Amino acid sequence: MPTKTPRGMRLIITLVGSRNAGKSSLINALTSQDIAIVSDQAGTTTDPVAKQYELLPLGPVTFYDTAGLGDTGEVGKLRVRATLKTLWRTDIAILVVGEEGITKHEEKIMQTIRELGVSFFIVFNKLDIRPPSSKDIEFCKAQGYFFMSVSAKSGEGIQQLREEIIDFAPAEIKCEPVLAADLITEGDWVLCVTPIDLAAPKGRLILPQVQVLREILDCDAVAVTVKEREIEEAFANLKRPPALVITDSQVVLSVSGDVPDTIPLTTFSTLFARFKGDLPCLVEGAAAIDTLNDGDTVLVGEACSHHAVADDIGRVKIPRWISQYTGKEIDYEVYAGHDFPENLERFKLVIHCGACMINLAEMVRRMNECKRRGVPITNYGVAISKIQGVLERIVAPFDIDVRTVNAKTISAAQSMDKQTP
Repeated sequence: MPTKTPRGMRLIITLVGSRNAGKSSLINALTSQDIAIVSDQAGTTTDPVAKQYELLPLGPVTFYDTAGLGDTGEVGKLRVRATLKTLWRTDIAILVVGEEGITKHEEKIMQTIRELGVSFFIVFNKLDIRPPSSKDIEFCKAQGYFFMSVSAKSGEGIQQLREEIIDFAPAEIKCEPVLAADLITEGDWVLCVTPIDLAAPKGRLILPQVQVLREILDCDAVAVTVKEREIEEAFANLKRPPALVITDSQVVLSVSGDVPDTIPLTTFSTLFARFKGDLPCLVEGAAAIDTLNDGDTVLVGEACSHHAVADDIGRVKIPRWISQYTGKEIDYEVYAGHDFPENLERFKLVIHCGACMINLAEMVRRMNECKRRGVPITNYGVAISKIQGVLERIVAPFDIDVRTVNAKTISAAQSMDKQTP
């Protein structure tokens, strides 16, 4: 049984800066381990290096040591691109400044981080060689940037740096977002419907199901787990109705027919839509399915790379169900892992997975980028509930009015169509 915290639950802290600013030495000092290769030669770090670490009392985090953003040449451009991809999923960035101080290059890095909306602060490294100049200090104060000085070599300031990282952590990380804890109380029965199909991993449940089950237990509630054909028997054997039923989205239609309307019903994917992003926004995005036309292109976003089976949910089932629902000939493109297209405008809709393998920061940034480009975004579970005709019931526990959202989305789509020549 895996005991590691899922990587999608870890705070991501990325060290960025010029080549040879001491990023690798600093990450080694922060973790008290020799993780990254340290050398006086500039550009030693090529690809981002990840290190999992327990930063108490915050909990599990991942530190990333990255290539210098001033790397040159064709290979250097690829390294810089890899660093930018890491920043996309970063919660906190630490701009490491070496003995040369803040140059135009550091200022450009700051601009890039600000454009991504990533929280950051400045660490003047190599305090043992040269403290920050009065000019650099005045610059940070004038811009309102928090800064501090450390020496990765001597260890001076390293413990304070750990404490500052904790202070800079996003509020949602400190508060610990919930999946279903606010929907149940101690002693409640929760019925979890988990079908086993070709895509189900051997010998284990999928991550969203595991995390929901763990949260139910943490709430001192009782989790009853069944397959979709065992629901009637489960109800017959329970002494009282469950406070909540949570089902896999792929069987949501049949499960909604088996669960009385008086019992709240939702899906694992819908819980993750709220846990890893903005559920009302994803519900709004699902309404855009009604606006799809022949020839439109839909992006299917997968947060993890996996071997696609014959009836893959994102690549096969959802496209098939949408085609049946709309009656339209629609094109689909799949982007897996941390890849996300830069030219989002050419997509009519983005349908994202549950994002269990990426952190909140990366999912929110993807959603914000879609909003900025005017592209609706939804996720697998919300989209499936929409085309199965049960979305209103599935989001009812979260007080979302689907009809109002639908009207808003369709009106916006019609307005866009009128503006398109």
